Amino acid sequence: MPRYSGTKIVTNNTEFYAPIRRGKKNIVHYETPILNHPTISDRMSITTATHIWKYGDRFYKLAHQYYNDVQYWWVIAWYNGIPTEANVYNGDVIEIPTNIQQILRMLRV
Repeated sequence: MPRYSGTKIVTNNTEFYAPIRRGKKNIVHYETPILNHPTISDRMSITTATHIWKYGDRFYKLAHQYYNDVQYWWVIAWYNGIPTEANVYNGDVIEIPTNIQQILRMLRV
């Protein structure tokens, strides 16, 4: 299930976007998804794998390794509270939820 499946597409003409509209009346984009954070008991029920970050690691590579699908890189980043790979250093320990369907169900609004 892609991150944006079921996400509303928005036509936006607010003044906030005026500088980047480049003369166009509207910008069409995806509505910002709202993700539920799993409760402590939810997190306790999630099976995770521990991974020690090393040189050459990327979220998309880990998503391919654990989920066989690179599009779920953001799940690993979100679960660990790490916005980008630039915020992870060699030797950092991250947790990877191993059941992608379980974590996606918990994240849904």
